[in-house]
Amino acid sequence: MKGVVFTRFLEMIEEEFGLETLDYMIETSNLPSKAVYTDIGTYDSGEMFTMITVLSEKTGMEINDLVYHFGRYFFGSLTVDHPKLFEQYKTALELLSSIESHIHVHVKKIYPGAELPTFEVVEQGPSHLILIYRSQRALYHFARALMEKTFEHYNEKVTIQMELLEPTGKEVRFEVTTHE
Repeated sequence: MKGVVFTRFLEMIEEEFGLETLDYMIETSNLPSKAVYTDIGTYDSGEMFTMITVLSEKTGMEINDLVYHFGRYFFGSLTVDHPKLFEQYKTALELLSSIESHIHVHVKKIYPGAELPTFEVVEQGPSHLILIYRSQRALYHFARALMEKTFEHYNEKVTIQMELLEPTGKEVRFEVTTHE
């Protein structure tokens, strides 16, 4: 997993849960990296799952809720770090439908070796999109949060339905419908 995800996660913990919680999470997690990350580095995704588990135990928040919350937080760094990306698309639906063909290509140029989920466009219409998310990490709540924030960014109303196609969440169907 790319370091930018780790650094933003630690920033979120400090900002939203406080330095004490961040220190507790790092100390309790016993991470091989000691939680020393750089944006361009690559780290074991197991460290992220360990920190999320410890944070869940500390805060009482469900793991999926923390992953979702982090996805919403992470979106802010995307708009700051890559504003031109959002300027290239007129609508959120247009942006989402180009995740594989454009956005992930761009991400891999910036972060070589990034292991990204795949988003297969199954069906697309003017106000409708069906995507199949696939990832060994099963961070579909993170993906949903990014999608929702994308629609908020474009000031568009949306309904997103999720269906787990695989019980662990490694394959999820997202049905996205925009509203006037």
